[in-house]
Amino acid sequence: MYFSKLRLINYRNFSHLTLDLRSGLIFLVGANGQGKTNLLEAMYLLAISKSYRSNAERELVARSPLGSERISETFNVAETIVDGEIERRDDRVRAIVGIRLEQRDGGDLVRKQIRINGARSTASGLVGWVKAVLFTADDIGLVHGSPSERRRFIDILISQLDRDYLGALQKYQKVISNRNHLLRSIRDRNASEAEVDFWDTQLLKEGRLVMERRLDVISQLAPLAIEAHSELCDGEALSIKYSPSVNKGSFEEALSQNKKEDLRAGVTLIGPHRDDLEVGLNGMPASQFSSRGQARTIALSLRLAEAAFLKQNSGDEPILLLDDVLSELDTRRRHQVLGVAASYQQAFVTTAEPALIMDSPVRAKDQLSVIDGNVGIYR
Repeated sequence: MYFSKLRLINYRNFSHLTLDLRSGLIFLVGANGQGKTNLLEAMYLLAISKSYRSNAERELVARSPLGSERISETFNVAETIVDGEIERRDDRVRAIVGIRLEQRDGGDLVRKQIRINGARSTASGLVGWVKAVLFTADDIGLVHGSPSERRRFIDILISQLDRDYLGALQKYQKVISNRNHLLRSIRDRNASEAEVDFWDTQLLKEGRLVMERRLDVISQLAPLAIEAHSELCDGEALSIKYSPSVNKGSFEEALSQNKKEDLRAGVTLIGPHRDDLEVGLNGMPASQFSSRGQARTIALSLRLAEAAFLKQNSGDEPILLLDDVLSELDTRRRHQVLGVAASYQQAFVTTAEPALIMDSPVRAKDQLSVIDGNVGIYR
């Protein structure tokens, strides 16, 4: 799987960009703040249907004069388009995400439209058409960050392969929201405790499916991560384990026993929305006992494992998007990562330090420069 074409209109600092792309290893070279990360963000947007950097989609829309049209004294329209053509093993996919921002006196109105091969789709309908793995400097949060960051890592991985899982996860999140609202209403004496039973039934149904699939995937992912880590680090032992807040077999009983505490707190205290991924290093919790460099290597190992898992379990190889992956690696590890990246059908590697790719053990298909929202051949 690889991007053969990418078109951006008014996307962050790209007013208008059309790239014809080839398969293989592609270096994106440029100083910080020029748009390298924005390019990878746009590609990943076509994989997961939203920005990994921001929950506010209005931030993706360029607000320069090139990106807005005044149609009244108090009403502006700005639009951004991310348009990608992806070659897959058996077919070609064209995915388009359009975001329309209407700026009024009363605030911004954001409208989003998605098309797959010309047909309108939803955000969840887009997930899975383009499979991609993204590594960024923020991935250190997979080790030192909150459990929610690790759950998001698991959920994005599984959702790219399993639409049933994505559907169950979305239903579960809605059930949790409704149940929490009801718990607070009961606590405030505005609802009956008997009403919780309906939401408990739904929570158990969807929650068990989520837990079961996570457990299965992590059992397969863990050895891949351990293998990737051992190739990057000599003498350090990595461990990965799914840590549910409650066992699936005792979920119903635990939910019932915990109801009084839920009512006092006004939130649901157990379930897959409270699960975690235990990451250990040399027998100790990595979240507490790993340095920044160690955590970065663990996070990279998890991403390489994610790519290997997608490669093993889908008909196409995922596209690798490696943002500033080289800057804190020594020469041996840098060469190791570039060798892995080159083994995939397409991989993008960004760097602000051209010297880091001068001694690359593998030849890049293309080296592109990114300067102030423009992309050209790097010389």
